[in-house]
Amino acid sequence: MSFNSWMEKKFVPVAGKIGSQRHLAAIRDGFIGIMPIVLAGSFAVLLNNTLGAWIKPLGSILGPINGNVWWGTFAMIALLATFSIGYNLAKGYGEDGLAAGVISIASFIVTLPQAHGEAGWGYLFWGYLDARGLFTGIIVALIATEIFVKLTKKGLVIKMPDNVPPAVGKAFASVIPGFVAIFIFGALTYIISALGLGSLYDIILNVIQKPLMGLGQGMASVILIPILINLLWFFGLHGANIFEPIMQSIYLPALTENYEAVMNGLPAPHLITKAFYDSYIHLGGSGATLALLLAIFIVAKKKQDYKAVAKLSLAPGIFQINESVMYGLPIVLNPVLFIPFLIVPGVLSFIAYLATALGIVPPTYVAAPWISPVGIGAFLATGAKGIGSVMAALLALVNFAVATLIYLPFVRIAEKQASAGEKDKIVTAAKGEKFNA
Repeated sequence: MSFNSWMEKKFVPVAGKIGSQRHLAAIRDGFIGIMPIVLAGSFAVLLNNTLGAWIKPLGSILGPINGNVWWGTFAMIALLATFSIGYNLAKGYGEDGLAAGVISIASFIVTLPQAHGEAGWGYLFWGYLDARGLFTGIIVALIATEIFVKLTKKGLVIKMPDNVPPAVGKAFASVIPGFVAIFIFGALTYIISALGLGSLYDIILNVIQKPLMGLGQGMASVILIPILINLLWFFGLHGANIFEPIMQSIYLPALTENYEAVMNGLPAPHLITKAFYDSYIHLGGSGATLALLLAIFIVAKKKQDYKAVAKLSLAPGIFQINESVMYGLPIVLNPVLFIPFLIVPGVLSFIAYLATALGIVPPTYVAAPWISPVGIGAFLATGAKGIGSVMAALLALVNFAVATLIYLPFVRIAEKQASAGEKDKIVTAAKGEKFNA
């Protein structure tokens, strides 16, 4: 059995099931749903670290505005994600998404400490609601929605007469399932507090979130994750979407902690964040396919099919969008491009990890939009000020050059195969014409 056949028979079905698993899909779609919020917060942080830092008079005006935007976006991202995940999970079951989202938020807040530091009762610390609270929000949203859905499907609802407006009927139908879900988390919070264990947030943070974030900082995981993403892509599965729950839940909190540390004049505690991958690895999308396009322009002939696809894919590729390359070239199930497509992310991850660990470039701490072009995203993600940011941009360009060099010989092979195929077609057609004559 060939490697491709084995992968298609054993690996692809498992990966497909993981990608379509209801809860993982809800987490993925939940984060996609709050993308406008994430982008708004990203631009607010970027403006503060670019125009606000470079032009002091402008910064005095932009600072408060951007601070307000940040407060309503990144400072509340766990709260927003909790609603979105609960909503999407309930919709996946065919149940009321709005009710599930609201119940998820209420359950999440129920689990949080009602005081913080010297503040007395009734103080809700924003640190519980930002990216550090994502794991708690995700887990609570999944459990609360499961309770809501299970009770709803069992018929434990208040049914209103048919002449009652649908919105009112839905609200009453959610009363009992929502009541049970929220009270379960209320009782759980009381038990945890009575046992002297702090809060559910503290338990999840220390037992689950921090260990996973620690594992995500190792060189092995840094190299393996983008390779696995590309392996899924090769078999036609959207690797970036499948790994989105991992990328958001592990590396977004790391980015938030880096940002807070740098803003307070402290060294960034994490080498690897989500912005790290967007800045140095996914250059033009998964597999650094913008470098593949450059390799095609260097090697391929004018009338070659690869070049036609490359021309169409260049504009979106500059902004990290590469579906047209994946399915149009294609890369999916292309045996010639399989090797470089897996090698490139591993090599780029290794180079970027070493450069960051050795202090050649500073750790990323700004949530630069993932659509930022090569070099610009790295420059912005490292603060957009000082020599470190310039070095980050140069590192991205170096990685881009390395990826191009890796792709070049394989593009030559692909072109030769395509040319040989065309010659075979011409010979076959000529033989056919001669036979018919």
